[in-house]
Amino acid sequence: MESHGAGVLEIADELTEAYVEVFTAPPWQHRDPDETRVAFRQRLQGDARRDGFQAWVERSDDGRIAGFVTGWITPAPFRTDRSYGSVQKRLGPEQVEELLVGAFEIDELGVLAHARGTGLGRRLLETATQEQPRAWLLAWNQNHDTLAFYRRIGWQEPPVRGPETDIVVFVSPNQPLRG
Repeated sequence: MESHGAGVLEIADELTEAYVEVFTAPPWQHRDPDETRVAFRQRLQGDARRDGFQAWVERSDDGRIAGFVTGWITPAPFRTDRSYGSVQKRLGPEQVEELLVGAFEIDELGVLAHARGTGLGRRLLETATQEQPRAWLLAWNQNHDTLAFYRRIGWQEPPVRGPETDIVVFVSPNQPLRG
């Protein structure tokens, strides 16, 4: 498995194409591939410069990217852009501070179709949380297969303190949750 920090930009074109392949297939088939490509590439340029940014990539025997995970340490104060506002509403500020701030934030996890069912998603998450065991991630509430996957491998959902949203927050298996 390849490990990258800001050097991930050296494989940005290849990683972007892998991202588009994963995140324009079902259940995201409504996304435009060109728009998705541009948006991810722009985000990657900024994300790679974040403090604590890390990316891991695993390749198939033919050299193509089979899967990837990216993330960073969630800074304080907790952001409110993108989906962060929904996270804050769903969990409440106390849980956000306790469980998410200072934890490794899994931003993107993708396994390409040819590598699904091989345990790669689990390995990528285990690799990402090896040095930072406190971790968290978001999932879309309509991506039922992914939600089931996270639950099956022991990721936990903190108690919902506010209104339901279209995202589900998961924390790594070793984080104690209070009801």
